[in-house]
Amino acid sequence: MKKTSVTYADSGVDIAQSDRAKQRIRQLAKKTLDRNVLGGGGGFGGLFALDRRRWKSPVLVSSTDGVGTKLKVAFATGSHRSVAADLVNHCATDIAVQGATPLFFLDYFACGKLEPQVLEQVITGLSQACRAHRCALLGGETAEMPGFYGEGEYDLAGFIVGVVERSRILDGSKIQAGDLVLGLPSAGLHTNGYSLARRLLLETGGYALEDELPRLGSSVAEELLKPHRSYAAILDRLNQAGVLKGAAHITGGGIPGNVPRILPKGLEAHVEAGSWPEPPVFPLLREIGNVPEDEMRRTFNLGIGMALVVSPKKMEKVAAILKQAKEKFYRIGWIARGRRGVVFEEARPGIVGSLTG
Repeated sequence: MKKTSVTYADSGVDIAQSDRAKQRIRQLAKKTLDRNVLGGGGGFGGLFALDRRRWKSPVLVSSTDGVGTKLKVAFATGSHRSVAADLVNHCATDIAVQGATPLFFLDYFACGKLEPQVLEQVITGLSQACRAHRCALLGGETAEMPGFYGEGEYDLAGFIVGVVERSRILDGSKIQAGDLVLGLPSAGLHTNGYSLARRLLLETGGYALEDELPRLGSSVAEELLKPHRSYAAILDRLNQAGVLKGAAHITGGGIPGNVPRILPKGLEAHVEAGSWPEPPVFPLLREIGNVPEDEMRRTFNLGIGMALVVSPKKMEKVAAILKQAKEKFYRIGWIARGRRGVVFEEARPGIVGSLTG
């Protein structure tokens, strides 16, 4: 009796379709490449030549991250380009807080069944964001794993490498008592706290993604898909001007979980609650779930996506740079002696918006 032949396609992996999708990926990624990329990409490893004429004492800075459960909203709405751009923006900002300029980015896309139109949206989002950062989409991995992910689902992660001149590294070591803490506004949730936000809005609150909420000025889906802002460009301008002592990307853990990462031992940040306007999604979440304030602060950014530490003597120059860049900012606190951490204070009258750009 002749045995039936079993192929890889029978197990759920279509190699021919995958090859066609990867060819499209190469075309999109090629638009991000510059003269520092050797071989045009597509090899087993990406080759990137560091321009030693530009850097006297270069230090490489790397970071990696994923999109998280914000992907659930992308699955439900079919909007995949924005979450891919979020990933690049997040990673680029993570290295920018240390003074680094992005060089190249790698992605990891894994799914149960490859859907070429979804993958193209994702790679388009990645490549557009990379081009905005002048960063090469140097390579990545596309993995098709039948039975591992649910239908229509995938995971997306990224890895970035940048470079900074050793003398320009931002590590917070120059921060001292009396310095000011400024906050740059977020666009909303960014890419953090989505497990709680989705539960509150879609389960506890009973809203559907397509529901329009006048309070938000958008649908639930539009609010949840608001982009994760990139702060890389403004951080570079401030660092090049020599006015920045430290910067903290406010992601998972919120202000209390991220600001202490840049503080020297023996210093604490005093943050004035209410010294900046919260986007309407945060009060809504707080009310729906009667969420304790400590939980809100350590889960969400609450409207501040970037915290800057500057000297009071440099404040005038800092304000001029931020205003020229049309970047809104708020004075949200100060640095004092104490145990490394964040102490929340009640805002003084008249402080809200007093330093907006």
